[in-house]
Amino acid sequence: MGGNDNRRRRGELGDRGGRATARPGQPADFLGTLPVMSGSEELQDAIALLQSSRPPVGFFFDFDGVLAPIQDNPDASAPEPETLAGLYRLAELTGRVSIVSARPVSFLSRHIDPRRRVTLFGLYGLERCDPDGEPATDSDALRWAPLVRDLVARARAELPTGARVEDKGLSLALHYREAPLLRAEVEQWARQVATGTGLQLIVGRMVVELRPPGHDKGSIVADQVGGLRSAWYFGDDVSDLEAFRALDARAAADPAFVGVRVAVANPETGAPLRAAADLAVASPAALAPLLAVLGDELSGRAQEQ
Repeated sequence: MGGNDNRRRRGELGDRGGRATARPGQPADFLGTLPVMSGSEELQDAIALLQSSRPPVGFFFDFDGVLAPIQDNPDASAPEPETLAGLYRLAELTGRVSIVSARPVSFLSRHIDPRRRVTLFGLYGLERCDPDGEPATDSDALRWAPLVRDLVARARAELPTGARVEDKGLSLALHYREAPLLRAEVEQWARQVATGTGLQLIVGRMVVELRPPGHDKGSIVADQVGGLRSAWYFGDDVSDLEAFRALDARAAADPAFVGVRVAVANPETGAPLRAAADLAVASPAALAPLLAVLGDELSGRAQEQ
């Protein structure tokens, strides 16, 4: 795939400019049975997408809900060792693995070692840590820090018990997973703050976030895929649609580019992402076997060269 000459027909894997589609009659989440790995046609489809890609290929991952399961307490989120092993293997083979997250780099680096050839993009790109560098912060975003600090204090004083306030330094997240009935009150508070301050409101999985404007996951991916011939993005929530659209734009500009959009199942807010995805994975737990197989394919390709 990636162009008409490269389209592979086991059903219809590709439609245009490096985008894959399910076979006729097959739902967008056709990797929903991914834990049954060996010999499955679904897994072969994923391998076919990788085989259609020419190097250099890059891999981009959201953190929460993708590499790590969603937790009631966001501080408890962590990837499984098998997932990290697959991630580091892809990084070793390609040198182009990035984490694109709403989390601060300080949190991400506690779980993922950037020295293992992984680039960390935190707070939607407001923070960045390269494998060979120190964490860096967008200087323009620093002016929002005093406002965010004040809003964190306000939220803790004004929101009811059960709402969890997460202070990210340059943004804040308001979680109501432990008290779902607070959704309307939390979202109303956040909308009023966004209107009065100019912060951008992002609604996610039982969480609303207030962040400085001008950065999103799509802008990160658009900036990073320019030198790639193929890129995979793994997401689970509506904010990851921005990254999917960045892959679409890259494919529209270069029909030889192969962009693969992978949705990790999310029963809460994941329907739009799954509808836009080329492949879908049943859960974060099902991601590790897929990463292992993709690593095997890349390793075999390297040995043939």
